[in-house]
Amino acid sequence: MRGRGVIGGLIALLLLTAGSPSAALAQDALQPYQLVRSLQLIQDRIAAGDHAALPMQAKLLEMIDARLRDADAEDFKEPKNFRALLVYGMSGGNPVTVESAASRATSDPQNLAIAKGIVAYLNGQPAAAIEILKPIDPMTVPSDLGAFLALVKGSLLATDQPAAALVLLDQARLLSPGTLVDEAALRRSVGIAAAQGDAARFALASTQYVASYLYSPYASQFADAFVSGVITLHMAISQDKIADITSMMDPEREKVIYLRIARRAAIDGLAELSAFASARAEQGRDGNGNQDDPRAQLYSSLSTVTSATIDDVRAKLGRIDRGKLSQSDRDLLDAAQAVAGEVVAPVKPAAKQKSAPIAKAKGGETKNEADASADADLPPVEGAMPEQLAVSAPAKSTADSQPAVPPAPPATTQQSEQAPATAPAPAVATAAAPALPVSAPASSPGTDDHDPIDAAMTNTRRQLDKIDLLLGAAPK
Repeated sequence: MRGRGVIGGLIALLLLTAGSPSAALAQDALQPYQLVRSLQLIQDRIAAGDHAALPMQAKLLEMIDARLRDADAEDFKEPKNFRALLVYGMSGGNPVTVESAASRATSDPQNLAIAKGIVAYLNGQPAAAIEILKPIDPMTVPSDLGAFLALVKGSLLATDQPAAALVLLDQARLLSPGTLVDEAALRRSVGIAAAQGDAARFALASTQYVASYLYSPYASQFADAFVSGVITLHMAISQDKIADITSMMDPEREKVIYLRIARRAAIDGLAELSAFASARAEQGRDGNGNQDDPRAQLYSSLSTVTSATIDDVRAKLGRIDRGKLSQSDRDLLDAAQAVAGEVVAPVKPAAKQKSAPIAKAKGGETKNEADASADADLPPVEGAMPEQLAVSAPAKSTADSQPAVPPAPPATTQQSEQAPATAPAPAVATAAAPALPVSAPASSPGTDDHDPIDAAMTNTRRQLDKIDLLLGAAPK
């Protein structure tokens, strides 16, 4: 851990002088490496859950930027100051400041190459950054720089070389344990492990994150990765392991995680996982159940919407307080009630083909008086999206494009985790938009489409496919 006594004094000095006429003088009296060390200590406090330190981080980044813009070649003769410039850049600093300061510095070629790679990274040029930083081994440079370098390289390689990215993220954690670098590397490892199908690595990284960084302001991003990973790895990760990980959370976070898993699983047709997660959400902890939570009632109903207890499901859906649901969940409730109604609706016999009379028209031509379309007598499905409507694509997430340790973190964990109750409804395009194909599922093995019950179940599955299109991408 970094020297807390000296750095703590520096932070106190910064806070006392900020905004005063002598603030600029105090700032100039500090070396860049001293300011950056103070920034790192603040970031470590943030990773541990000290949200009150966020304004201090913003102020320090502002002061460091000003100090580095005024730094001259003499300042950068001190190797620690040049490393501080690089760490500042990888902490979400201003690429213009990094590029300008590096041009005034005299340093070894490797450090100048790292500066060039960081500028490319910050300017949104990942291919160039990867090419520049590829030959530089983070384990061969001083640890204060190597940890950040490993984090940046691991983030850049996450998509194309996930195995190499995980090795680099492990190096970042090894070089800087208990810091914001450690938190960011561990958080990103969760998503990469899930994408790789590595259930053991996913479970280990998730356990370590919950144990150390559950209250980080960036924990909402972990929650996103964890829920997605549970869905992706549902065949490889046991329900007991999921319960072990969530048991380390506080009851409210555990409930919200289970609600999110239940919703995603229901939408993806993972009935067993949805039933497990919704039951855990309703059960609560220490006897404090959540049976009155309308989301828990809705998601638990979805997991059994095509089961033999459909009358009970319909009754439960009817008791849900719509006013306490988000718009997207109200749409889901409408669709679920429509599907449940389809299951119990009597199957209409196929209309008998009538012989159309042949009429003579003028000129000796004949025509058939065609019947109305066969679809005309099909009951409408309330809430299900018509096949000719297209669901607009969700906005691309910017989480992956953020700096290694961003200066302005996203919404807090509490804000993000309330998403199921406040998420806006997915947009539905107009009928004039290009249609999304609706693929009707093939009949299940052993079913007979001429049998009324099997036909009803096949129709229900078609309605569930329409629900997927109605919902679009599952909400975060």
